[in-house]
Parts: sequence; structure tokens; C-alpha cells
Amino acid sequence: MSDSQQIPHTQIDQQVTCSNCAACCCQLEVMLITDTGVPERFIDSDQWGGEVMRRLDDGWCAALDRDSMRCTIYEVRPLICREFEMGSPECLEERRGINTIYR
Repeated sequence: MSDSQQIPHTQIDQQVTCSNCAACCCQLEVMLITDTGVPERFIDSDQWGGEVMRRLDDGWCAALDRDSMRCTIYEVRPLICREFEMGSPECLEERRGINTIYR
């Protein structure tokens, strides 16, 4: 895929902000290790019985608004989501990997 054919929010060379990202961090498994007020409808159990954010059949977090690609529970999002810092090495790695999702 050439640069002119890339999906705009997958181009890493632009300024890194959540508004120009495809919410790639919302494909990661999120363990609930503290109580932030996540609504029960977004909570699931993993294979070991731990609480995690529920993901839909498409692999995305159930709390992600698919139209805006924004978190619908941002104010009460899990601690792990709060600590996943925009522009961090982990964020940049996930943004680089987003190109493979759309192929």
C-alpha cells in the first residue's frame, strides 16, 4: 500500500493524537485491576476468572463508539486505559500495527 493509498489515521508521521488514530489501543485486552466505575455491561471474565473489558465479536472494546472511534466511558475508563499514554512507545507500536487490521 503506497502512502497515497494509506488510511489517513494510520500514517505515523503526523502529530500523534487520539483524534487521528483508529483507536488501535481498543483492540488490546484490558484487565480491570481497580474500580473506576466501568458499567457492568462492559465487563467480562477472562479464562482465569479475572475481570476484563468486554470485547465484541469484531475484537474491539465494547465501550468503543464505532462511528466516532471514541470511548463511550472515557470518564470511568479502566486504570490501564488511563495509563496507556498517547504518544508513548506502546501507543506508537500499536499505531504501526493498525495497518495490518485494514488489509
